[in-house]
Amino acid sequence: MASTSIKLSLIFLLTIFITSKAILHDQLKETNMTLYFQDWSGGPNATVLQITGHQDHGLLSFAKFGSVFVTDDPITQAFDKNSAEIARAQGIYVTSALDGKISHVLISIIFTNDECKGSTLEIQGASPQFERVREVAIVGGTGKFRLASGYATFETIHFDLAIHYVVIQCNVTILHY
Repeated sequence: MASTSIKLSLIFLLTIFITSKAILHDQLKETNMTLYFQDWSGGPNATVLQITGHQDHGLLSFAKFGSVFVTDDPITQAFDKNSAEIARAQGIYVTSALDGKISHVLISIIFTNDECKGSTLEIQGASPQFERVREVAIVGGTGKFRLASGYATFETIHFDLAIHYVVIQCNVTILHY
């Protein structure tokens, strides 16, 4: 009799789990966005700083194993640095491969625009930093993007070494509730 009671309890719990999962799946939304990271690695208004590792003649050493960087990049809605800021990219990068080709990325995209203000996306992953397009995971989110998962691609679309300025296009595909 105890065995039958346990079996019925397990069937009941399984039914609740499957039903709730189906209800949540129906509410799942997909959002696609293109964001532009305005990245300054030098000058008085630098948005990327090297924390550890040795700089080469004042330049950041992205390709040296163990180098750690902190970032607080403005994110704009268009390529132009003067377009409206919609978010900030705050986090760290660590050159995590001995040959310097992989950077481990931990970034919070913190939205500042009216539509998503206070919502966040959490990005994490191994980024082959010298590839034209790099893909990392979206592992979470808050606010409008609660329980987010998905992926982001990064592509450097503008690079001006003379003024230490880079624009990185970030395309995100997010599944969230």
